[in-house]
Amino acid sequence: MKSSALPFVWLGLLLVFSLTISVAVGSVALPLPQIGRLLLGQGGDEMTRVIVFGLRLPHALLMLLTGAALAGSGAAYQGLFRNPLADPYLLGAASGAGLTAILAMSLGWPQTFLGYLAVPAAAFFGALGTVLLVYSLARERQSVSPGALILAGVAVSSLASALTSYLMLRSDEEMRRALAWLMGGSSLSGWLPVWAALPYIALGLLALLVSGHALNVLQSGEEQARQMGLNAERAKNLILVAASLSVAAAVAFSGIIGFVGLIVPHALRLLWGPDYRRLLPLSVLGGASLLLLADTLARVVLAPQVLPVGIVTALAGAPFFLWLLRRSREQE
Repeated sequence: MKSSALPFVWLGLLLVFSLTISVAVGSVALPLPQIGRLLLGQGGDEMTRVIVFGLRLPHALLMLLTGAALAGSGAAYQGLFRNPLADPYLLGAASGAGLTAILAMSLGWPQTFLGYLAVPAAAFFGALGTVLLVYSLARERQSVSPGALILAGVAVSSLASALTSYLMLRSDEEMRRALAWLMGGSSLSGWLPVWAALPYIALGLLALLVSGHALNVLQSGEEQARQMGLNAERAKNLILVAASLSVAAAVAFSGIIGFVGLIVPHALRLLWGPDYRRLLPLSVLGGASLLLLADTLARVVLAPQVLPVGIVTALAGAPFFLWLLRRSREQE
């Protein structure tokens, strides 16, 4: 086996392990052989079937899709802005998506398939508009300072979060549900949110995965990219829209989960290099695995109480971000 395939093998095995553990662990522990027989259709009582197929498996797949979307989008944002500190959370994309998603929810919590589809559509415009606003605020004389980008992202994200809190206070009935959602804990269950999020995330990630070469070329600057035959403006727009679409769907159904889009791409870049043709798919696999493991930890650390997964990722991601920020300053 070629060494270039080894990272995909390792991360693929990690994803299978993470998904299995996510389905097996919970208030009712299920032995792995029993889960295997259920998945193969070889027996199992009705209660176990309901736990696995009605609750845990769809929840695990939603976390898988969310982690893949956040990490893949984080890698794309970092390449697009040529900034290792860029991610959906710090650029305000998650907060912007959250604001418009909560706005859509406040008009009536969706209970139909079409209603579920409308929420990520609203979140998409919030995410895209927020990223464009942050980028325009940080841009000065055809260049973007990493510090200015982060400051603009924090400012716009704070504004979006304040407006979101205001909408929550206006909607007493959904207050508790929305609060858990904002901390990165989806209260949705069953297969409906999985099928509703899947087309958005799949479309966004597919567009990002085919943009690896364009991101590699953009690392040398837009002018150099044009000289190499790349339509830089069209490539940037495609990447920005695809990343924002993926983030919007993830936020709409799983809440605001920070730092996954920062930790995973940066760690994988340190391990296996900055080639975005490899980094993007590796980030998708790594992000899915990381969020599945974080979600499993969130369900067992205070069992039977379920901790919002956003708290777990923040506890791990905040120190990593501070280390990364210090490292980037030392390299300037």
